[in-house]
Amino acid sequence: MNTYKLLTPGPLTTTETVKAQMLVDRCTWDDDYKSITQKIRRELLALGKVKEGEYTSVLMQGSGSFGVEATLTCAIGKDDKCLFVINGEYGRRMVTIAQYAGLNHSVYSAAFDEIPSGAAVKGHLEKDGGITHIAMVHCETTTGILNPLDEVAAIAKQYGKILIVDAMSSFGGIPINIGALGVDFLISSANKCIQGVPGFSFIIARTGAIEKCKGVARSLSLDIYDQWAAMRKDGKWRFTSPTHVVAAFARALDELETEGGIKARHERYKANNALLRKNMKNMGFTAYLDEKIQSPIITTFVFPAPDFNFPAFYEYVKSRGFVLYPGKLTEVDTFRIGNIGEIYKDDIEKLCAAIKDYMEGKHK
Repeated sequence: MNTYKLLTPGPLTTTETVKAQMLVDRCTWDDDYKSITQKIRRELLALGKVKEGEYTSVLMQGSGSFGVEATLTCAIGKDDKCLFVINGEYGRRMVTIAQYAGLNHSVYSAAFDEIPSGAAVKGHLEKDGGITHIAMVHCETTTGILNPLDEVAAIAKQYGKILIVDAMSSFGGIPINIGALGVDFLISSANKCIQGVPGFSFIIARTGAIEKCKGVARSLSLDIYDQWAAMRKDGKWRFTSPTHVVAAFARALDELETEGGIKARHERYKANNALLRKNMKNMGFTAYLDEKIQSPIITTFVFPAPDFNFPAFYEYVKSRGFVLYPGKLTEVDTFRIGNIGEIYKDDIEKLCAAIKDYMEGKHK
């Protein structure tokens, strides 16, 4: 059995106590299990700083991409048009979803190492009065860039547009006041900053917005309105739910609260990231992004030399107990290191010691 830690944007390293919840079998229609689902739904609203009634939440089987696809294909009707604000692969994936589903849309694409311009977003809205929705990724793990949610949310509010936010890799690790921002739909998944395991996504939605999704879905399984309408009664999922994953996530929520909530977790992630970037810089690695737009979630590093052997580097670091993440850029050779999950200062220091040994040739 492996004992390495995952330095990726998810799945990520979880606690033994979270994993232990999956050793118990639970029944999907039993009240004890349904009460776990309802507890999760309430606590997600609290984490998003929104009130039950004004906002609601719904859990959806599958990865985060399932949640994004479910939301886009239910929130954007045949008479609507969505502006996708993108600067990475996960933004591009939203556009691909729209193309598959035949959603009416336009795209504002910024460079991968630049945050979208508010003026450009406004320009698209003023040029095309048919746009009804804006969709964006908050933290693009393609690079680790943190996009200006506050600015885009203010623009959406100013122009009266529905705002859909993929907060897959930020919700739970970066404070987001959903209600104050006026976000209509926010999507994340179990295996990100709340530190559960993969198996379901969740959507926090303004109640009035999700009610308008009735009858819009292009898919039976990904109908967030029907899922919500069934789940809100007593916590029963429409179709077989990932019971083990749900129980683990409920425990992960408890552990988030024990740590001190999102604020405390955000501080730990920031400290991890700052230490990582400092140590890597001292070893001659260059971060792909300017520090001002870097998220505290994952960092992309440029290969230190044209002949840098990433597969050998990866295997050596793995042998020392850490799994890294390949790069996802096409124009620059890079790799990525995540610092979320059950990762602390001591882990970052051990990782950097392993990287230092590799760079000094001690692996040979």
